[in-house]
Amino acid sequence: MLSTELSSVYQSFCDGAGVLGNIFAFGLYLSPLSTFNRIIRNRSTEQFSGMPYIYGLLNCLICCWYGMPIVKNGIILVATVNSVGTVFQLVYLSIFISYAERALKMKMLALLIAVFVLFVSIVVVSLSLFDYNGRQLFVGYLSIASLIFMYGSPLIVINLVIKTKSVEFMPFNLSFATFLVSFSFTAYGVFKMDPFLYMPNGIGTMLALVQLVLYCRYKNPSEEDAVEEEEEPLLATHP
Repeated sequence: MLSTELSSVYQSFCDGAGVLGNIFAFGLYLSPLSTFNRIIRNRSTEQFSGMPYIYGLLNCLICCWYGMPIVKNGIILVATVNSVGTVFQLVYLSIFISYAERALKMKMLALLIAVFVLFVSIVVVSLSLFDYNGRQLFVGYLSIASLIFMYGSPLIVINLVIKTKSVEFMPFNLSFATFLVSFSFTAYGVFKMDPFLYMPNGIGTMLALVQLVLYCRYKNPSEEDAVEEEEEPLLATHP
C-alpha cells in the first residue's frame, strides 16, 4: 500500500513538472510578440534576424517527434509542448517572410523548405532503419544536439552584455521564461529518468540562470521605460 502511494505521489510530481513546463513554454512562445508587432507596424523586418526561428522550428519538430509514443512512450507532454511551439514558429516565420525584402524572403523560404525536408528525412530514417530502442537513441541524440544548440545561442547575447555592461538586448521576460521552461523539463526528465530530457534542459537552466544574474548585475533602471522601443533579438528556446 505504501509503495503504491509513493508511486502515485511520484507520478503526480512528474506530471506536474511536465504540465508546468507546457504552461511556462506558452509564455515563452508569446515573448516575441512585441518584436513582431513592430515588424507589422513598420512593415519591415529592419535589422532583425529570422534565423533563430528557423532553428526553433527544427528543434520543435525534432523534440515533438521524440515525444511521440512511436519513438518514446510515456513523455507525451514533450510532444504537446513542441507541437504548440511548431505552430508559433510557423506563424512568426510567416510574418517575417511576408515583410522581408525579396532576397531575404527567398532565402528564408529556401531554409524553411530545407527544415521540412530534413525533418521528413529524420522521420523516414528513424522508422525504416531502427527498431523501437534504436529509434529512441537516434532521435534522442538529435534532440539533445538540437536543444543544446538552441540553449547555447544566447551565449552571444551574454558576451555582449558583459562587454557593454548593458542588458538592452537581453529582455528579462525571455530569460526568465527560458529558465522556468528549462527547469521544469529538467525536473520532468529526472522523474522520467530520461537523460535526453534532463541533460540539455539542465544546461539550458544554467545558461538562463546566468542571464538572470547578469540582468540583475547590469540592469539600469533608467533603461526600463525605453527598452520596449529598442530592437530585441529574435531568440526562442524550448524543450
